Amino acid sequence: MVSCTSISDAYRVEAQLLRTFVAVARLGSFSAAAVELGYTQAAISQQIAALESDLKVPLLNRRPVTPTEAGRRLLEHAEPILLRLDAARADVRRMTLPPSAALVVGATPLAGGTPSLPLALAALRQRMPRLEVTVSAGTRAEVLAAVARGDLDLGLTDGLAARGDPLPEFAALTAVGVSQVGVAVVLPPDHPLAGRASLRLTDLADARWIEAPAVAAPLSEIRRLAGVEGFRPALRYDGSDTLSLIRLAAAGHGLVLLPETALPESSRPETARPATGITAVPVTTPRVVHRVELVHGTLHERSPAAELAALLAPRG
Repeated sequence: MVSCTSISDAYRVEAQLLRTFVAVARLGSFSAAAVELGYTQAAISQQIAALESDLKVPLLNRRPVTPTEAGRRLLEHAEPILLRLDAARADVRRMTLPPSAALVVGATPLAGGTPSLPLALAALRQRMPRLEVTVSAGTRAEVLAAVARGDLDLGLTDGLAARGDPLPEFAALTAVGVSQVGVAVVLPPDHPLAGRASLRLTDLADARWIEAPAVAAPLSEIRRLAGVEGFRPALRYDGSDTLSLIRLAAAGHGLVLLPETALPESSRPETARPATGITAVPVTTPRVVHRVELVHGTLHERSPAAELAALLAPRG
């Protein structure tokens, strides 16, 4: 008689080993991972040893705790696998549980700053005046992960894309385009290119830029869209306030690429005046747009999340 472990048990154990490995690699500490996951440090060490034994390769350097080359490669696979498992669990839970009387929406700073979300929430409030609504801000990666896990009912994300193209979203979620607008480079009024009617991104590859991962598009993405190297950061801004970022660019700390609708009305390309201290020049090459998308998992019909999704979806 042959005895074997059930498939469900085998995958449950392997997923837990991966989850432990990701936690240790992210925190750079066995003890911190033990606290986060609720295990003893000895148990964390045993799980990592079991995973390394299974793969027959060291995954973590011990002093300091950093991923090995093999560990970095495993991380590339492990994080999407774990998120996909969380998304599957959340999707099933959404299908089986009754609709909630509360609504939790996530939004990136630029997506949340568009008129779409406030107007849709106002219309939803008229239909459901007793609904409890929470809006949570985060980066695009954070919003996608939270929607996939079921921590958020819906999410609004944003990013740069070629005109007409979708954003690269997480496969387990439904993504619907909400809006797309042109982009402009914010620069100080005395910048040599401030008088241009339009700009090419390649003209700015050697300029000083601001890296603002919580608000603006990553410089790595701008490099990819421009098709050239360069776009090196002179300053890093870790905040999420768009106006503060614009003022840093206007004061000469580096350029920043933003959707035209995120700029103060007096500084938008069609109405810019030198007196504002802020100059924005539209980018025409390549043909890049700022795209906002609604992302969600399974939605209960007539639930608050489904009603809001219908209000946010473009008509026509």
